[in-house]
Amino acid sequence: MTLAEGIRRHGFRKWYERQLLKSHAHLVFTFLCLVGVFAALESMRGTLGWSERVEAIGTTVLCAAAGVWALRRYLQLLQRAELAAHQAECPQCKAYGRLDLLQSDATGERVTVRCRGCSHGWRMEI
Repeated sequence: MTLAEGIRRHGFRKWYERQLLKSHAHLVFTFLCLVGVFAALESMRGTLGWSERVEAIGTTVLCAAAGVWALRRYLQLLQRAELAAHQAECPQCKAYGRLDLLQSDATGERVTVRCRGCSHGWRMEI
C-alpha cells in the first residue's frame, strides 16, 4: 500500500502501525527460517544415505534463501515506515501524525499533506 493510499484509507497513524506490523511479521518469518536451517543441519548429523543428505542440504538452502528474503523485506518496510514517521510532524505546531492528504504524485510516495491542527501544509516523500 502506498503512502497516499494508506493516509487516504486509514490515516497516517494507522498506516504507520500497519507498516510496522507487516515488517515485524517478516522478522518473525526470518526467525522461523533460521530455526529451519538449524533443524536441517542437525538432521544431517544422523543421516546415513546420500538421498537424506541431499534433502537436508536442499532444505537448508531453501530456508536460508527464504530467511534472507524475509530479512531484506523486514528492513525495507521498517526503513520506509520510519522515513515517513520522521516527516509526519507538523513543522509549525509540532503535532505528530495528525494530517490530511491534499495531493499525491502518480506513485503515491510523494504527498502533500496538511496539519489538522493549524492547517499548515508540507510535502512528505518516502
